[in-house]
Amino acid sequence: MEWTQDRAVDRGGEPERADHGPSVPGAPRDEPPEDDPLALRLETLILGAERRYTPFQAARTAGVSMELASRFWRAMGFADINQAKALTEADVLALRRLAGLVEAGLLSEAMAVQVARSTGQTTARLAEWQIDSFLEGLTEPPEPGMTRTEVTYPLMELLLPELEEFLVYVWRRQLAAATGRVVQVSDDEEMVDRRLAIGFADLVGFTRLTRRMEEEEVGELVEAFETTSADLVAARGGRLVKTLGDEVLFAADDAGVAAEIALRLIETLSGDETMPELRVGIAFGTVATRMGDVFGTTVNLASRLTSIAPRDAVLVDSAFAEELIRTGEAPASETAAAEETDRAAKEGDPAPAYRFALQPMWQRPVRGLGVVEPWLLTRRTPKADEERG
Repeated sequence: MEWTQDRAVDRGGEPERADHGPSVPGAPRDEPPEDDPLALRLETLILGAERRYTPFQAARTAGVSMELASRFWRAMGFADINQAKALTEADVLALRRLAGLVEAGLLSEAMAVQVARSTGQTTARLAEWQIDSFLEGLTEPPEPGMTRTEVTYPLMELLLPELEEFLVYVWRRQLAAATGRVVQVSDDEEMVDRRLAIGFADLVGFTRLTRRMEEEEVGELVEAFETTSADLVAARGGRLVKTLGDEVLFAADDAGVAAEIALRLIETLSGDETMPELRVGIAFGTVATRMGDVFGTTVNLASRLTSIAPRDAVLVDSAFAEELIRTGEAPASETAAAEETDRAAKEGDPAPAYRFALQPMWQRPVRGLGVVEPWLLTRRTPKADEERG
C-alpha cells in the first residue's frame, strides 16, 4: 500500500493544448481528453513516447503519401481526427515499415492493408477485453480514500512489459503452428482454399434464457461457455475460429478430431447444470480462409446443420460421414461392422475398433443449399460394440 500511494499519479497541472485543423485520419479511436493529465500520462507510458506529429507530418516523416497513410490507419481501426499533434515516433515507424514491405516487393499494397486490418481487429478485441475484465479487477481501490485512477498508472507500469512479452510469445507460437499447417499442404491452391471440418456449437434457447437472467449472470454464462469450448477445441487439436456469444465456430484438419471435439463439448456441458443444452453441426469440404476467418458453402452448411440438430446431439453432412468411414473412424453401417467383426473372429484377427457411429437421417431441404442428407454422430463405446457383436 505504501508503494501504491508513493507512486500515485499527480493530478495537478494542465497538458499542452494542440492546434486543430481539418479532419485527417491517423490517431487512435479514443483520443484521451486534453484536459485529463492522467489519460495523457497513461497514453505516453503505453506508447512509449509523447505526441509529436500531426497526421500529415507523420506521413511526410515516414516518406509515404497521406492517402496511403490514411488507408493504413483506417485499416488498423483508428478513426479520423482533427489536425492535431496526436502521433508519436512509433506511429511514424509503423507507417515506414508497412510502406517498406510494399516498396521491397514483399507485400502488395492491398496485402499490406490486409495485414494492418487483421492486426488491428485482433488486438482491438484483446485490448478491450484486458481493460474491461483484467485491469478492472486489478484496479479496484485498495483502501478507502484512494481512487482507482491513482492505482492504474503504477499497475500499468508493472504490467505493460510483461503483457507485451507474453503477447509476442503467443503470437510467435501461433505463427509457428499456422506455418506448419501450411507447409504440410502439397497443393499450392489448398493453402488458400483448404479441405477442413467446420463445426458450429450453439446453446439452445439462449435468447429466452437471457430474458430471465441479470446482465452479469449472462456475461458469466457466456464466458464459461467460451472458456470451456476454447479449452476443449485446443486440447483436441482443433482451432477456435471465433465466438459469437451463444455460439462457437471451430475448425479441424481431420474429421476424427472434429468429431471428438463435438462429442466432448456435449458430454462436458451436459454435465454442467448451469449450462443450457447444446447442439452441434459439422460439415467437411473446401473452405476459403481469410484474415483468420473461414468462408464458403461448407461453413454455411455447418451452420444450417446446427440449426436443425436435436438437443445435445451432433449432425454432420454426408461428406463428413464419408471422411470418417474412409479413415476407419466409423463403419459404413452397423451391418457392415457386424460382418467385419464376424470375419475377424473367424480368421483370428482383431476386430475393427471404430470410435464413432453414424446414423443416416431423413433427407431434407436446407435454405440456400438444396436437399442435404444429415447423419447423426454418436460415440461407440466398448460395451456398445459388444452388444452389436
